[in-house]
Parts: sequence; C-alpha cells; structure tokens
Amino acid sequence: MHPIAWHLLALLPAAAAWTWAARGGDAGVAIAASVGSVVALMIVSRRRRLDRERVIDTAPLPPYLHAELRQRYPGLDAAACGEVERGLRQFFQCHLRSRGLVAMPSQAVDALWHAFILDTRAYARFCAQAFGRFLHHRPAQTLGQDAARNDGLRRTWYHACKLEGIDPRAPAALPLLFALDARLAIPGGFHYLPDCRLVAAAGATGVHCGASFGDGGGGPGDAEGFGGEAGSSGGDGGDGGGCGGD
Repeated sequence: MHPIAWHLLALLPAAAAWTWAARGGDAGVAIAASVGSVVALMIVSRRRRLDRERVIDTAPLPPYLHAELRQRYPGLDAAACGEVERGLRQFFQCHLRSRGLVAMPSQAVDALWHAFILDTRAYARFCAQAFGRFLHHRPAQTLGQDAARNDGLRRTWYHACKLEGIDPRAPAALPLLFALDARLAIPGGFHYLPDCRLVAAAGATGVHCGASFGDGGGGPGDAEGFGGEAGSSGGDGGDGGGCGGD
C-alpha cells in the first residue's frame, strides 16, 4: 500500500472520534484516539524507514556494474569493486537520513553510481523502493573554500560518520566514502585524512582533512550545523530530504 494511504488510515480513528465529539460525544475519547493515531503514524514511519534502509543495504544491483567500473578503473579487482559498492550504499544511506542535498565525495563511487543510473529502469525501481522518489545524479565534488558550496559534503560527512560510529567533529578515522579514493589509488580521486595535522605533516597538495567539515567557520554547514543536519545537541538528521542532485 502507498505510504500516504497508510497515513490516512492511521488518522481515520482520530477523525471519526472528533466528529463524534463535535456531535456531543466524549472529548476524552477523541483525545485518546488522537494520541493513538500519532503513535500509529510513528510506527508506520519507523517501519517505512527500516524497510528503506533494508532495501539500500540488501537490494541486488545489476550484476554488470562491477565490470563497468573496472572498465573505468582497470586496476580494481573484485574485492575493490565490492568496497566501492559498499561506498555507494553508504552514500544512499546518507541521502535517506539527510534533510537536504548530499554531495558525492568519491570519484570511484561516483563512477559506479553513474553506471547504475544509466540502467534507467533498474535505477528508477531501486529509487522508488529506497527513497520513494528518483534520486538525481550530480558529479562528485571535493571540499572548497566556499562554505555554502560545502553544505552537501558536510551533510554526507556527518551521516557517513554517524553510520560508522565516528565523531564527525573529532574523527579518529575516515568513513568509507571519504577513504575509498586514496585507499584504492583512484586516478584523480579525492583524498582525505582524518586529522588536519596529518595533512600538514604530509605536505601534500589536494589532500583534505575530515576535521575541516567541523571547522566552525560560521558559514552554512558550520561545526554547529553540518549543513543543517545536527543542531548544537549533535542529534541525528531526519528522514527524507534532498539528494546528490536536484
């Protein structure tokens, strides 16, 4: 059944009770029915969320996608392709949890995502089951100087860290999405390190540190907000939201 239909069904008892109360019935019954409807809506929402998480984690992707990825990056073996697929599923989980646009931080994962989206039927079916709507593609990007431009990456960073139990403000390690390009030596890939001091010590150019996502710069996506996902309490982001594209 469509999610909207489930929500309407959950609200029916409260609507009927308040109609009855308006005609002289007991208002307490209507209040109790309203509370019951709220609880039912929470249960329906939670079940839908878990169903979508399960789709993202377990739904089989088209079997030829790894071959497409290896055409782009011939040095990748089967195990490496499996890691990239796990990175793509992590990105999809970040999107599911985000209240706004999330950006892709990995060139390797972006290549697999692009190969998947070209199979329009399979990809549209996956999106419908996993998100309830189509997730549009936007190319991978790396951390820049413009705080507003970094919002999508900050949201991805926040949720990827939360998925792996990493403190997004003081990371001891990188989440998979941000580690893959360097780990797999992807040509032109985006490289991150968890600690800014390691970047300085390495003296490398084009390397970014995870702690930069919580630098407190005061712009959109600053240390207090992570692109609007976590308030000062550091809570998790909500359901639904934006995407890697529009």
